[in-house]
Amino acid sequence: MKIFFLFLLFCFFTSLFNSCFAGNVTYDRRSLIIDGQRKLLISAAIHYPRSVPAMWPGLVQTAKEGGVDVIESYVFWNGHELSPGKYNFEGRYDLVKFVKIVQQAGMYMILRIGPFVAAEWNFGGVPAWLHYVPGTVFRTDNEPFKYYMRNFTTFIVNLMKQEKLFAPQGGPIILAQVENEYGYYEKFYGEGAKRYVTWAARMAVSQNIGVPWIMCQQDDAPDPVINTCNSFYCDQFTPNSPNKPKIWTENWPGWFKTFGARDPHRPAEDVAFSVARFFQKGGSVHNYYMYHGGTNFGRTSGGPFITTSYDYEAPIDEYGLPRLPKWGHLKELHKAIKLSEHALLKSEPTTLSLGPSQEADVYDDGSEVCAAFLANLDDKTDKNVVFRNVSYHLPSWSVSILPDCKNVVFNTAKVGSQASLVEMMPEELTPSVTSPSKGLKALKWDVFVENAGIWGVADFAKNGFVDHINTTKDTTDYLWYTTSIIVGENEEFLKKASHPVLLIESKGHALHAFVNQELQGSASGNGSHSPFKFESPISLKAGKNEIALLSMTVGLQNAGGLYEWVGAGLTSVKIEGLKNGTMDLSMSRWTYKIGLQGEHLSIYKPDGLNSINWVSTSEPPKNQPLTWYKVVVDSPSGNEPVGLDMIHMGKGLAWLNGEEIGRYWPIKSSEHEKCVEECDYRGKFFPDKCLTGCGEPTQRWYHVPRSWFKPSGNILVIFEEKGGDPTKITFSKRKISGLCSLIAEDFPMVDQAPVRKGGSGKSAARLKCPKNTLISNVKFASFGNPTGKCGSYSMGECHDPNSTLAVEKVCLGKNECAIELTEENFDKGLCPGTTKRLAIEAVCS
Repeated sequence: MKIFFLFLLFCFFTSLFNSCFAGNVTYDRRSLIIDGQRKLLISAAIHYPRSVPAMWPGLVQTAKEGGVDVIESYVFWNGHELSPGKYNFEGRYDLVKFVKIVQQAGMYMILRIGPFVAAEWNFGGVPAWLHYVPGTVFRTDNEPFKYYMRNFTTFIVNLMKQEKLFAPQGGPIILAQVENEYGYYEKFYGEGAKRYVTWAARMAVSQNIGVPWIMCQQDDAPDPVINTCNSFYCDQFTPNSPNKPKIWTENWPGWFKTFGARDPHRPAEDVAFSVARFFQKGGSVHNYYMYHGGTNFGRTSGGPFITTSYDYEAPIDEYGLPRLPKWGHLKELHKAIKLSEHALLKSEPTTLSLGPSQEADVYDDGSEVCAAFLANLDDKTDKNVVFRNVSYHLPSWSVSILPDCKNVVFNTAKVGSQASLVEMMPEELTPSVTSPSKGLKALKWDVFVENAGIWGVADFAKNGFVDHINTTKDTTDYLWYTTSIIVGENEEFLKKASHPVLLIESKGHALHAFVNQELQGSASGNGSHSPFKFESPISLKAGKNEIALLSMTVGLQNAGGLYEWVGAGLTSVKIEGLKNGTMDLSMSRWTYKIGLQGEHLSIYKPDGLNSINWVSTSEPPKNQPLTWYKVVVDSPSGNEPVGLDMIHMGKGLAWLNGEEIGRYWPIKSSEHEKCVEECDYRGKFFPDKCLTGCGEPTQRWYHVPRSWFKPSGNILVIFEEKGGDPTKITFSKRKISGLCSLIAEDFPMVDQAPVRKGGSGKSAARLKCPKNTLISNVKFASFGNPTGKCGSYSMGECHDPNSTLAVEKVCLGKNECAIELTEENFDKGLCPGTTKRLAIEAVCS
């Protein structure tokens, strides 16, 4: 009895029996049914290998605090099965540990086993070695592929069963996914596609996991597998059977970035609008892809050209901080949906027209339980509508939620939650070694320079070109193509100031061209077009000239029909401007070398550091290509998240203490492209709708998890491909430098709503500092008609001069505060006939 009591007590403290008694999971047309109870579920995608184990508890807890019920993740096949039958579940790939952290938080789990995942992940998550198993074609009715796919799926299922992680075993996993977005690409695979879908579904169901299986973007998913929706909007989605619930597996609250491109943004108002519309129209399970995007550490990014950052403008940013106001606005939305849950699940909706582009969906079972969603689909004009004899104001492109069919507790377009100002605060690299000569700490660099071309013994030689990926098999980004030419002494260009021109064509992804060990230039494709052309004058001498071309991949293709057959590497090399015309080297004798010498010797790992002779210096070479830099540094001060500022470097790879930070490439987007000053949330979103960052680096900072640091003696290793200034590399700490709130008298506040016990019905500005900090200064406060945005508010013509004093009285010296827009706090008689606003900017310290 004592043991059982302790078990109950444990369950109580892990969210009121949420996961301890997950038990039986079934479904019908309306919802999932967990242990006999219908549930509307809010889910958050957090990919375990895109963060580190030390971050997992905090990320899961932040999601839970944001009103999330479920954590979702793919399973990353190529991170786990490194070669056939040899598995890795260490470090970032400790899947069991991650699922158990979710369970300990009292949350459910959706496990998207795939095992193809796309996800902007290298090769779509499928191991590169599988492409070289004879006769294999990915994702179709192909025996080798199905054999390995079944083996891996079964291995993961058995691992979860062994750890008792499926719901019927008392675990948190309530749904599992097989395949991923195959419906987009079925047309490429002919008749084999239908057979494959049927096989995949049957294979999954035969695993007997005791919870439902789903297939996303798969209209022909066979029973009992549930087909689900992936899109920016899924309110109009209908499952392929009247017996299946409406599930949204991927709502994209932002978008991914590619090197050299602009930054995409999706406003919080539109994300909230899409979620509210989904539940308004009968949705049952909703998942944010991503809720925390994280980092593509090492060489895990796909695309190609996907950045190392996978921030995704998600509600939790790459570094683990809540993105405000998006995180807070969605938290308020989740509260409003949960207040309506009983009515939504107990009754059928009635749709009422409130105007040409306005409608209400009412869930009323005739008793006291009633909830309504009022929507204005007009993307330009605010509207006043009448619902149940009461007038309601609906901003354009918004939904108001009325959990009692009377009081608005949330409107998707009215963002009343706090915003934050986040800065990357630079901190110089601090050496860990004391200089004996000066008695002071001095930064000592160790340097190793790669040979441009063949190092050691060549791997092979042949006439013409090989495919880059088929040659490296993705064991490295790098492949050297080398040849030589003889230039006669009578060439005209040797007597003049002119230069021959090197012309190169490549299938992708990037290239550095060297002639006689000197870098002549670089070129690359981009995220929308991998192939590229290179054209540059080159310096040749009389006699023998060595041409060494370093071809590079920037992540492998991660989706598309027959995507595994997309190649990379050189297709044509010519030299123009010679006496005999153009010299075509495409079918010449080329010698090949896979990878870098430093990679081969693992000089970025602690046990490989001494495998070469480093040259020590306090003044490392600048703008030098093919250079390895090593420096021993202290951990940055404080406990804030850390990024590595590489703005003064070119392109390459970075490691800390042997851990892979990843590819860095602070390439800038074009300043001639179109960017916006401010995003308009109204109207349907698409990835290019709201772009910023023209003329700026796509990614300047590279996340270095705090758990990778030791107090001192941290070994930072950089491989620079084309040249930069390592002395200007710094760590930067990600800090919240300010908090803001901007609310109006007519903003609904879910926590203040009369429908909630103790709700006053008054609008209130809420501020909350990070843990262990207090509000130390109120930089701006104005009640009236202030304008601007967080960090740049200004007073309007209508202003209460006591605004700052009123805010300071309530908030100074506190970690969090709430100040209501009442006559006790502000002069409500100001500017009669207008709706007043309160804007605040505060500092935490």
